[in-house]
Amino acid sequence: MDTHTEVEYFEETIDIMDGITIKQNKHHLRIVGPLGKISKNFKKIPIEFKLEQNKLYIKTINNKKTDYAILHTIKSIVNNLMKGLITGYTIKMKTVYSHFPISIKIKENEIHIENFIGERHPRIIKIHGNTKAKVVSGDIILTGNVLTDVTQTAADLQLRTKIKNKDPRVFLDGIFIQSKSNHID
Repeated sequence: MDTHTEVEYFEETIDIMDGITIKQNKHHLRIVGPLGKISKNFKKIPIEFKLEQNKLYIKTINNKKTDYAILHTIKSIVNNLMKGLITGYTIKMKTVYSHFPISIKIKENEIHIENFIGERHPRIIKIHGNTKAKVVSGDIILTGNVLTDVTQTAADLQLRTKIKNKDPRVFLDGIFIQSKSNHID
């Protein structure tokens, strides 16, 4: 009597969007679209890719519950990369101050926040990936193709200007997300 049962692996299919081309080399994906190109390495993630015609197949190496979650995370990441290369992402951030006027300067790959709550030295935030930042009448507009890079830059800005150990009803100073959109303005 054979007690050996076949192991079932998790599999998903991603339809490649119009205007997008994907090149696959083992765990490395190179995605090209109208707004540029992105390379993403999934080497440390236990999955396999298979590219056929206009579809990308993703398969797990194991069959655990965590592998199922990883599979859907990878599917979401690849879909967001394709959407970013077609439309891009924009986050508008509002600069709020009530005590000391905040000035924002963009220098190379960094955002310098000067005079935040009267500090003499600027707070410096690194811009992630290929995200572009510009200052329009004191507010910041972040644009880019990769959702994780744009949102991480916005989160870093908001966290670096969070005021601690003071009454939040009085000290409203900071940089806050005003709006998000799935296109580059």
